[in-house]
Amino acid sequence: MAQKYILALDQGTTSSRSVLVDEKGKIVAIAQEEFEQIYPASGWVEHDPFVILETQLSTLQKVIEIANITADKIVGIGITNQRETTVIWDKNSGKPIYNAIVWQDKRTAEICEDLNKRGLENHVKQTTGLVIDAYFSATKIHWILENVPNAKQEAQKGNLLFGTIDSWILWNLTDKKVHATDYSNASRTMLFDINKLCWDETLLKALNIDQKMLPKVKPSSFHFGDFILNGTKIPIAGIAGDQQAALFGQACFKKGNAKNTYGTGCFLLMNTGKKPQFSKNGLLTTIAWGINNKVYYALEGSVFVAGAAIQWLRDGLEIIKSAEESEFFAQNVGDENPVIVVPAFAGLGAPYWDMYARGAIFGLTRDTGKNHLIKATLQSLAYQTKDVLIAMQEDAGIPLKSLKVDGGASANNLLMQFQADILNTVVERPKITETTVMGAAYLAGICVGLWQQNELTIHREIDVEFIPKFTSEKREHLYKNWLKAIERTKNWID
Repeated sequence: MAQKYILALDQGTTSSRSVLVDEKGKIVAIAQEEFEQIYPASGWVEHDPFVILETQLSTLQKVIEIANITADKIVGIGITNQRETTVIWDKNSGKPIYNAIVWQDKRTAEICEDLNKRGLENHVKQTTGLVIDAYFSATKIHWILENVPNAKQEAQKGNLLFGTIDSWILWNLTDKKVHATDYSNASRTMLFDINKLCWDETLLKALNIDQKMLPKVKPSSFHFGDFILNGTKIPIAGIAGDQQAALFGQACFKKGNAKNTYGTGCFLLMNTGKKPQFSKNGLLTTIAWGINNKVYYALEGSVFVAGAAIQWLRDGLEIIKSAEESEFFAQNVGDENPVIVVPAFAGLGAPYWDMYARGAIFGLTRDTGKNHLIKATLQSLAYQTKDVLIAMQEDAGIPLKSLKVDGGASANNLLMQFQADILNTVVERPKITETTVMGAAYLAGICVGLWQQNELTIHREIDVEFIPKFTSEKREHLYKNWLKAIERTKNWID
């Protein structure tokens, strides 16, 4: 019998990728293209939506060439995407009216302050599970409508469409026929009621956003529409925001299962089952996925700058040539590194939520060299993860037995060992660390009948378990210094 494949499209913050997965859950081909980050002003980050689309389509064609297969062998497409990034486009011309405003962008901090002053903080938390922050899509939509000439009028006429990146890609892949998103992405807009599963009129009114712009919201494993590839109709059968996709890809199907993805940011998610659990510790409540007529929820803590801090070492400071080099140089520092780096380049995420914090380096002495800086930057990823995990265990009332890890920096053994040491928890790295892609593939594969959900745990093989080695005294001493450094970066911008 001919082999069947799922095509997973992974549209990330710095690159677009296409990945082909066979019916045994094995990755057979990957194609990836980086694209330009646009920084029009301090704290502003944008992408060109057409470049996102072009790189995604280009990698899609490449991956099929690499695998040397025909379109009829692909039985479904899954999409996973950078979340919160906001595109508004004209539905008649198909052209975006402004660049995509990226999740890292801070320009809407004042709009957030205004919402807080209007007493909407509690409504946002209870309805959307989120906190009022520039990170989410809602205030980005408002900013575009207020700042692009005629945008408000065009929106009222029903000529404009809003979407997170999944919706933008879906609309284009379905030849401009389908304007939809899934529950996981909708729950990141700060406009979606995660209890009633609908757009929230109070927030739409508060931000002057017309509901006609918004996509229809569907389950994550669902036949959204079809993509015609070389004359073959392929169902687009799964969509999930990248972090929820990784949770699914790590087979965190049970309540209390947790994973951490070390990507551009660091994202720690814990499955909390079929009821939303609201945080007392500054974590987010989010929809994990919708599948088989059921909706599952998760607690999430976001670290804004993780892999991006390694990129900063490479591109900003130019002290490493590649991310892989960071492990080599960090190994040359003794056991005690006196330097602490707090990479709060875009403010602090959970559990602090300080938009006005900024990055800092502490503990510099005359003999500090680049190796100290590199090691401290790597360790900052582990410290930030611990911050979130402490809050998460308190909220969920579940102690973590192990942490499943994935994403680019999870390949760094030095970092993973330090993560286990500082957490005092086993860190489990699977053989396939492409869990975001696998989540998107699994959701699509389940929808088209290629897999059953209960079979997927068989696909997951562990590569390495990192066992904690620190004494409790050493762990406490290091973490105390980290917390001291965090306090000093807070509220830096007046």
